[in-house]
Amino acid sequence: MTKSKILKGDVVKIIAGSHKGEVGPITHITKDKKWVSVQGINVLKHVKPSQTDTEGGIKEIPAKINISNVALQDPKTKDLTTKIGYEIVDGKKVRVARKSQQHIKAVK
Repeated sequence: MTKSKILKGDVVKIIAGSHKGEVGPITHITKDKKWVSVQGINVLKHVKPSQTDTEGGIKEIPAKINISNVALQDPKTKDLTTKIGYEIVDGKKVRVARKSQQHIKAVK
């Protein structure tokens, strides 16, 4: 299992792929920390009819994006992406945006 500094609820920007430049919060992270689902991005899928679901067509099914294709959006500037660092504040480890030095709070 790999470590990830990006958490569920963080607002991220897609930096690669067909949805490049779009922004949204993370709704799901897989257990191996390699894939994420971003709200409203990459949700339309072509589905064939099956025995249980008699209708096919285009349906809204959330698909996963590789975690290397997303970057955390800077909480201060809102248009730039940033890396994540850590600081110790009052004995607690806090995530910090490296560009703006602001604390990052994940909305769960």
